[in-house]
Amino acid sequence: MKRRTVADVMTAKVVTVTAKTPFKDIAETLIAGGISAVPVVDEGGHVVGMVSEADLLRKEEFREQFYREGYRPPLRARLRHPKGGKKATGDTAGELMTSPPITVSPEASAVSAARLMDAHDVKRLAVVDADGHLAGIVSRRDLIKVFLRGDDDIAAEVREDVLDRGLWVDTSGVTVQVRQGVVTLSGQMDRKTETAIAVRMAGRVDGVVDVIDELTWKHDDSTWEAR
Repeated sequence: MKRRTVADVMTAKVVTVTAKTPFKDIAETLIAGGISAVPVVDEGGHVVGMVSEADLLRKEEFREQFYREGYRPPLRARLRHPKGGKKATGDTAGELMTSPPITVSPEASAVSAARLMDAHDVKRLAVVDADGHLAGIVSRRDLIKVFLRGDDDIAAEVREDVLDRGLWVDTSGVTVQVRQGVVTLSGQMDRKTETAIAVRMAGRVDGVVDVIDELTWKHDDSTWEAR
């Protein structure tokens, strides 16, 4: 099975800024490009940070809401946004950006990129090569595309790549049905452990939302393994 990689779904043509880019230019870049974040690169094309809409809004938020008429935010608000005060006074990408950036390799699987986003609670990742040069950017929206495969396409891959070629056992008695990305495996196989492997491998196919296991078996070899 060929799993989709970050390179398959990322945006390769990326607008960038440098650490010296002014606040206003960053805002105009985001608006003009219809994007929510932009990588910050150095002279060598290495990614050094990321500036998002949230970073820019925090600046306005602190300036207009908290410091108007000499108001200072309460301690609880300052603890919730520990870097907010610093970013609120920033005027360039280098002062506003989140650094170091969370990055991912083009060769990484789309699934691993999604897990990385979830672990760091970010909406996008800078994609960098082995030397740290910017290769693209991948967003949550890009990763969702992995799950937009047609049911027939998913069923064909489960049938051909998983059952017929991946297991090396007789799977002629197995039926594959896919509806809205949910795969149902039914029928009979020779051994119980083989059915578990089939279900697990089917779940790894790109676009599969869930796998319903309705498989039966002739021999329960799971008890043999326990011995």
